[in-house]
Amino acid sequence: MNRLAAMDAFVRVIDTGTFTGAARQLRVGQPAISKIIAQLEQHVGVKLLLRTTQGLKPTEAGENFYDHAKRSVEEADEAVSKARGVGAALTGRLRISGAVTFGRLHIVPRLPRFMTLHPALDVEVFLDDGNVDLVEAGIDIALRMGDLQDSSLTARRIGRGPRIVLGAPKYFDARGEPQTPADLINHEAVIYDQRGGGTVWSFTQGEAAHKVTMKGRMRSNAAEAVREAVFAGMGLAVASRWMFDRELADGTVRRVLADWDLPPVGLWVVFPSGRNASMKARAFANFVEQDMRADFGDTECGGS
Repeated sequence: MNRLAAMDAFVRVIDTGTFTGAARQLRVGQPAISKIIAQLEQHVGVKLLLRTTQGLKPTEAGENFYDHAKRSVEEADEAVSKARGVGAALTGRLRISGAVTFGRLHIVPRLPRFMTLHPALDVEVFLDDGNVDLVEAGIDIALRMGDLQDSSLTARRIGRGPRIVLGAPKYFDARGEPQTPADLINHEAVIYDQRGGGTVWSFTQGEAAHKVTMKGRMRSNAAEAVREAVFAGMGLAVASRWMFDRELADGTVRRVLADWDLPPVGLWVVFPSGRNASMKARAFANFVEQDMRADFGDTECGGS
């Protein structure tokens, strides 16, 4: 039994959920996959898969084995790619994680160009506003915004964008526009209850600094809800320019207090701790960094 080939077959069975799916990917018959898995279970000495009415399900041992097997297969693929040279095609599957709104606006629309460059590569995208455990979820690369609180992560900042105060025209028609940060005390805010959000907005202008504690009847831990509340005229919001770039361009929202600065937000690529970033992950990180700079026109992906 070729152990690496057997691990590859096992990973594909878990990923596809069936022997047939793994057989189709490996271009062999379904009985061959069943035989390989049986030999693998005999070799490791434990049951790795359970057959249920819902299909195949890994045992607890199978789940643990999957993580290590997937890593071994990826490292073997990378070793082959390195041996062939940097021009070798990327293959396999790339699993990407990101926040829901940023992913919808800036990750998914970039995938066609990236996948055209790498036609043998499959991509899975997992969007969640929380911080996913990359190792547990089997993620190859995550894109995160703001300050990274977990110092154990392997991360690289690929951009920095401005945070701005904005609102919908209907809000300004009803409440007027603030001219200074002090004017915000008379305004309603849409509060983003996630890292980088909150009720305290900190402004600077040269040597001057001003903090405002905002009041807001609408709060959410989801950027999508904040966006919709702003569009509905429920209040002002502090947000990354990335999150409203299209709407700022077409007038759906309008920036105010443009002569005052807020702390910029960093864009990071994050890799699972305890392992080297795969060639696939590094290729995607470099692609996003270059593509964001091209779209936003400067080396800081939108300015500071």
